[in-house]
Amino acid sequence: MVWKIEFDPAAERELSKLDPPIARRILAFLYKRVAALDDPRCLGEALKGSKLGDFWKYRIGDYRLIVNIEDAGSVGLII
Repeated sequence: MVWKIEFDPAAERELSKLDPPIARRILAFLYKRVAALDDPRCLGEALKGSKLGDFWKYRIGDYRLIVNIEDAGSVGLII
């Protein structure tokens, strides 16, 4: 299954502020590794806490991505 990646507008702004090589590395990780998986949770780690139960994080070098994985629509929303 191919996952659809969507970015929150604030996440798009923050990504555009990063150095281009770092932004490319993050995008490559998302589109080449995460989007192609049957279950993108196998690469990430669930966040703990009552308000964070639906969110996952991915570590890419020194950066952390917080995502909401929605099974119904096969969507990963990058926050």
